[in-house]
Formats: sequence, C-alpha cells, structure tokens
Amino acid sequence: MNIVPLPTSPTPIEMMPVFDVSCAVKRNEPVNGEYRLLVLDAPHSILQCTPGQFFHLLCPVSEHLQPYLRRPMSIYGYYPDQGELHFLYKVTGEGTSALATLTTGQSLTVLGPLGRGFDILPDWQNLLLVARGVGLATLAPLALQAHKLGRNLTAICSARSEDMLMSLDYFRELGADVIPLTDDTGTSDVGNMRRIIEAKIADTGIDAMYTCGSNRILKLLQSLGKTHNIPGQIALEQQMACGIGMCQCCVRAFHRKGKTVNERVCREGPVFDLQEAIGC
Repeated sequence: MNIVPLPTSPTPIEMMPVFDVSCAVKRNEPVNGEYRLLVLDAPHSILQCTPGQFFHLLCPVSEHLQPYLRRPMSIYGYYPDQGELHFLYKVTGEGTSALATLTTGQSLTVLGPLGRGFDILPDWQNLLLVARGVGLATLAPLALQAHKLGRNLTAICSARSEDMLMSLDYFRELGADVIPLTDDTGTSDVGNMRRIIEAKIADTGIDAMYTCGSNRILKLLQSLGKTHNIPGQIALEQQMACGIGMCQCCVRAFHRKGKTVNERVCREGPVFDLQEAIGC
C-alpha cells in the first residue's frame, strides 16, 4: 500500500518566527471537574499559528507551587481578529495547578508558536478527527481550519463519561458530524470505533485521518490506514524541557523508509505521519 507521506512544510521551521511574550489573562475558568479553559489577550504577532502547534508556558511561582520548567501546551484556539489565544488543560500536577491559580488581569509569559502543525492537502475533502479526552483540544484548531476550507468533517470524540466529553458543540458549530463515545455507555472500545470508521469509509469515504495522543487509537488508525490506503497525521504528547530542540528530552523513535529513526517531538513534530509513529 502506498500511504501518502507527511508533506514537507513550505516554510522551513528554522525560518518560522518564535516569540517570548507576556500576555494578560482574560479568563481562566472550569470547563468540567477536571479541565479548565485559559484565554489570553495576545498580540497579533504570536497568533500566526498552524493547527497542531504549541506554546511553552512559564507557569507562575508561589509559596506553595514552584514549577521549575515551562510547560508545553497545545493550542486550543487562536483568533487574530479577537486578539485571543486559548488553552484547554487538565489540572494534574504542579505546573497545571499553578496555571489554575491565574486570575483575570494577571500576566503569563508564553514562548511560541512552536513545532510543525497539521496539513490539509487540496484533495483531502473528507476528513476524520479521532481523539480522547484533552486530545480534542489539539484537534479543535484543525477543525476550524477544515471548516474555513470547506471540507467535510467527522469528529469521533471519546471520553470516560458524558460529562468528560468536551468541544462537541464547538465541532457541531463548524458543521462536523460529531460521534460521541464513552466508557460508561460501552461505546468507546476499539472494536466499536473500528465499525463506525469502516462504515464511514464505505459510505462517504475518508481522505485523511487525524488524531492525538492515545496509543490504542493510533494503532487502530494505522491498521485502517494500511487496509484502506488512507493517509493520516498524529500530534504526539511528550515531556519537554526546552521546547526548542536543544535538550533532546522529547526524542522518540519512528519508522521511516524501513529504518528506525529518532526525532525530537518539539522540533520535528509534534505532528508526524500516522504510519511513522511508534506508540509508547
């Protein structure tokens, strides 16, 4: 099978401008019991982003919370007309706990936009997005871009329970066919997800598949891609120290041209060809 490889960016990543900017917090509010939405007042210069890129956030330090390193955060939304940069995050550790303390008017320093983002080729008309949990945050800007380009979009959104499903209304507003799957209803297993995708392929066809994070979804889409000759891309999640490729902290192995190669998720990614990715 000839799977379409990840296209080379028309602009070398070394030539893409990166900014270290202090932004004012507009909102930092709960979305549900685990996730929060952070909205920053951002200058136009840092909002020339590509879906799938990320920023490196300098978390605030207090007496009780002292995160040492910046935290990489995928972009949930970037809106040059409104001057806003959005992040959807789960409070899990010291860094995200520190982010959760930010209030309106406080400042947050962000470095970016960083990394390589998603591609939508001209002949990719029917797009499939598959993600679980906070992985939906990474795919939200891609959905907006697909809507602007007039592409047909299906979004399979998976979570533990209905109250953990996020962005469903947002995807619907963009004209997507949204398919929610949850553990507590028994619909989120790989077998059912495969049946849903196979039916979509047989009905309208799928030209490209996109995902973020989950190893089981990665393996499923790799299998479907090989069987039906459908290309795809994945945004990988990885621990990072510098975010700009210097520290080598985020190196992962990939399959490429019959060999195993090592690349930096922050620099050569975080978006990679679906068939080249190796699950952790």
